[in-house]
Amino acid sequence: MEIHLNKRQKHVLWATINHYIATAEPVGSKVLAGEYNLNVSSATIRNIMAVLEKGGLLYQPHTSAGRIPSDSGYRIYVDHLVQPAPDVAQQVEHLLNRHLEWGRYRLETILRQAAQLLSDLSGCITLITLPATLGRQIRFIKLVAIAPTRIMVIVVTDNYETQSAVFDLPLEQLQNTDAADAAEPDEAMLDRILNVLSNFLNHHLQGRSLADLSTLDWQDMDREFQQFARLLQNLLVELSEPSPFSDSGSLVMSGLSEVLQQPEFSHLQQVQMLIHLLEDQQDQLYPLIYHSPDAPITIRIGAENPLEPMRACTLVYSSYKRGDTPVGSIGILGPTRMPYGRIIPIVEAAAEYLSGSLTNTNGINGI
Repeated sequence: MEIHLNKRQKHVLWATINHYIATAEPVGSKVLAGEYNLNVSSATIRNIMAVLEKGGLLYQPHTSAGRIPSDSGYRIYVDHLVQPAPDVAQQVEHLLNRHLEWGRYRLETILRQAAQLLSDLSGCITLITLPATLGRQIRFIKLVAIAPTRIMVIVVTDNYETQSAVFDLPLEQLQNTDAADAAEPDEAMLDRILNVLSNFLNHHLQGRSLADLSTLDWQDMDREFQQFARLLQNLLVELSEPSPFSDSGSLVMSGLSEVLQQPEFSHLQQVQMLIHLLEDQQDQLYPLIYHSPDAPITIRIGAENPLEPMRACTLVYSSYKRGDTPVGSIGILGPTRMPYGRIIPIVEAAAEYLSGSLTNTNGINGI
């Protein structure tokens, strides 16, 4: 349910959250009246805080205590009230430019260094996914019929790793072939079509990376092989997406010791659950920070995170790209009481920096 706040209520909510982020102590009306320019009495502030509490944006951890933000309160703060800290983007770019040596080290080493630098800067955990298939060049492609209307695409990369994906055969796109009059092509006809397509794919794609498949010149391919171009486009666009293959890459992480010093992680059981997730269950964590390129940044606050060990945390993440192709994600994980005004621009600036570096730098080892 959307909550509508007036200007004064927004100001009190903003001040309450800012003070709690800075102190980790429940906030009372007298504190806000004395330290923030709210232009109202402490009694009025107290009444406004009561309204915010009734709306589920603040709550009292125990009787007679001040208020602290709820997940819903943080959500309104992040969506409407947060003020980005000045010069953070320039600070991130300067830090990464100064310490990362593109072209000298493998990409994994560079990203591990970046994670350490960003965790030092943010005081939170930095998570960066490594590109799963960015640098693997295609050595061989084969299309194989496994049923009258289903085909398997088998890809062998330059490190002799084999990957495969299964697709339904779009019969309506074979209208210009000899199989047009049949409800479905017979086995010999389908084998002949797939052999022709396999040869065509190998001619055009050997030596290219999987990440290149989404940027092919379809008009040029259409002119050369017009009757099959639409079928090939659908197959190759799907093939270039992360989802068809089981290999999800790996995750680099830094900053666990820093974030565990925060008062939110004073309970041993909670700490153990978070450590177990980060160190032993990265297969569950990796899909959570796969970022949609349609949004510049994603923020999951508290209970918005699906995994129990993360329910006291906020995850802020974005994708980084090579050219126009998303190849990985970068995220910062910390308590819900994280300084959003710094963390959000840190993630945005780091993603932009990695995207620019990957796009403009050639010959990087490991990609």
